[in-house]
Amino acid sequence: MKRFYVYIDASVIGGCEDSEFAEATLALWQLFIRGVYIMVLSEHTLRELQGAPQSVRNRLLEIPEAHQIILSDTAEADTLAEAYLSHGIVGPGSRSDALHVALATIGRVDVLVSWNFRHIVNLGRIRLFNAVNLEQGYGLIEIRTPKEVLSGGKDV
Repeated sequence: MKRFYVYIDASVIGGCEDSEFAEATLALWQLFIRGVYIMVLSEHTLRELQGAPQSVRNRLLEIPEAHQIILSDTAEADTLAEAYLSHGIVGPGSRSDALHVALATIGRVDVLVSWNFRHIVNLGRIRLFNAVNLEQGYGLIEIRTPKEVLSGGKDV
């Protein structure tokens, strides 16, 4: 059985405790806990969580270590994030978002999951991220919300 690798940004972890996003996020969380999906984090995501409430940070402790992977920061990811910026996909103030997409792309995950509709889960930007990925010799990246990766709220 092929493992399904899901990169999450900090908005997904925070979504566990947000009334608007909790239902779908917690359903995804259960798939991580059970090992149906492998949760992929980055050192970048962990840095972003340093300022989050303890209850949000504790959510990561619910996922068995065998069901998660942490991607390291790399110069390659920095370079790809800079390519996104130089193409104007997001502005310099959103470099953090560009870095999430770059890390997920280079990490060759199955999907990047986020609740960031403005800079990440945005059809126009997704197309542009993928255009730069192809230009730079990388593959396409799937970008979705937690709700979209659930199959009608049921396990896949």
